[in-house]
Amino acid sequence: MVLADLGRKINNALRSLSNATIINEEVLQSMLSEICRALLEADVNIRLVKKLRENVRSAIDFDEMASGLNKRKMIQSSVFRELVKLVDPGVKAWQPTKGKPNVIMFVGLQGSGKTTTCTKLAYYYQRKNWKTCLICADTFRAGAFDQLKQNATKARIPFYGSYTEADPVVIAAEGVDKFKDENFEIIIVDTSGRHKQEDSLFEEMLQVYNAVNPDNVIFVMDASIGQACEAQAKAFKEKVDVASVIVTKLDGHAKGGGALSAVAATQSPIIFIGTGEHIDDFEMFKTQPFVKKLLNMGDIEGLIDKVNELKLDENEELLEKLKHGQFTLRDMYEQFQNIMKMGPFSQIMSMIPGFNDFMTKGHEKDSTDRLKRLMTIMDSMTDEELDHKDGAKVFSKNPGRVARVARGSGSLPKEVNELLVQHGKFAQMVKKMGGMKGLFKPGGMDKNVNPAQMARLNGQMAKLMDPRVLHQMGGMNGLQNMMRQFQQGGNPLGGMK
Repeated sequence: MVLADLGRKINNALRSLSNATIINEEVLQSMLSEICRALLEADVNIRLVKKLRENVRSAIDFDEMASGLNKRKMIQSSVFRELVKLVDPGVKAWQPTKGKPNVIMFVGLQGSGKTTTCTKLAYYYQRKNWKTCLICADTFRAGAFDQLKQNATKARIPFYGSYTEADPVVIAAEGVDKFKDENFEIIIVDTSGRHKQEDSLFEEMLQVYNAVNPDNVIFVMDASIGQACEAQAKAFKEKVDVASVIVTKLDGHAKGGGALSAVAATQSPIIFIGTGEHIDDFEMFKTQPFVKKLLNMGDIEGLIDKVNELKLDENEELLEKLKHGQFTLRDMYEQFQNIMKMGPFSQIMSMIPGFNDFMTKGHEKDSTDRLKRLMTIMDSMTDEELDHKDGAKVFSKNPGRVARVARGSGSLPKEVNELLVQHGKFAQMVKKMGGMKGLFKPGGMDKNVNPAQMARLNGQMAKLMDPRVLHQMGGMNGLQNMMRQFQQGGNPLGGMK
């Protein structure tokens, strides 16, 4: 069972509590059986599943519960806590120190996606203004250096390796010395993939470890290999001091339970997860938000982090326009650019409560392609058209403009008109928001906007949304619940009633 199905099944089991007229031992046992079956089907270790069941069961004592207590909420909270424990070893993750060299050594099985993940991590830190570099100490796999070189060049990350030196220990030591002399802060050493039965490669890994004396050893774990993860994780942990874990290939098609539960074998925290092949398919791992997303509760904290990375609060001109209800075609173009910068579309949508099921991989590609298409159409517009306070009026006064933009962007006049209609809807929404006193004041909508205004805003949002998305969220009630969760900061059990 893939992770998306696991989340749905656990969610359904938890929701079954809401349908029960009386919460008793029989209902609890039935719910726990459903959850445990789902976890086992997703490759979670049977020992850990049994422990989860026992812990939830021991936390709930119907005889001692006060009559006024909400039994449903107590059971749901207990299950949530135990799911968090499954993937949280309770060890604080290592953090690099700014202004000094931090040597990070990657280890893992052959084919686990180590080299790609090295680049993703270097790119992640580079975007946060760290001075990063890559070293290829994999002389075992043919083409390893070429792959790292290609990845690093594409991401504009300095790299080191050799076509002539056969000893990975020499390459690793020379590379680390070189980049330390050049004051690099994040020095990532990629090593040969190995198997726990290959003693010679394990010995080589230990030699590289001793030569570079890393600050952090990251074990890269392939989510698709299931329960075999645990034995491999133990073998690596016994040889070198694995301090962190990155789980790769954890997209919608991987079972993933085996990899997540194998963290218990290393007693090392997961620090990132890889969700695809692209350099942006990479997320910092936070246990509670991960479990929330798994259960389709969203990750408001993660979404806020993504938005904050864009530093939209520094765009005073846009904020001033929004306050006065103005929204030009250029403003819409810039917001599309921001969405593209935030990362893969499905990753963003999965952070919004209720959207996780809707945004499948297919929808992600369609949504991204649609945004790019709209941006291409706007690329063919003039400054006058993009910056006019009422872009649609400019085009309606001179229909020849639509034909010109369509020709310039390789699209149909119908598509240009659809874009103008969409912009008109967004502009109308912004005018409504601009008229809501307090929306842009410190404290946000929950403190400054009255319920009647919020209800009108929800209604406007519903009209703007694709009907399929609105239906998937549960209609207007679902939309209101989503807005409520935004205001509550994503309460872990806010979506469970």
